Amino acid sequence: MSKKGKLVERFLKMPKDFHYDEAVKLLGNFGFEEVKKGKTSGSRVKFENAGGVPIMLHKPHPSGIMKQYQLKQIKEILEL
Repeated sequence: MSKKGKLVERFLKMPKDFHYDEAVKLLGNFGFEEVKKGKTSGSRVKFENAGGVPIMLHKPHPSGIMKQYQLKQIKEILEL
C-alpha cells in the first residue's frame, strides 16, 4: 500500500494522536493548499482546493495533536 493509502487508512480510524503535519499531507493529497493570509494570521489556518471549497482549522499547539472534532470536520468535507 502506498504512503497516501496508509495515511488515509490511519485517518479513517480517527486516532487520538493524529498530528497536524499528517493532516496537512492528507489535505494536500486531496488537492487542498494552505492559504497564506500574512504574518498575523496566528493559529487559524485556511485550506482551499481548486474548486474553492474551504476548510478552516485552528493549528493545535503546543503538541500539534488534532482534536476529534477537527478530524470529523475534515472527514465530512472530504466525504470519506
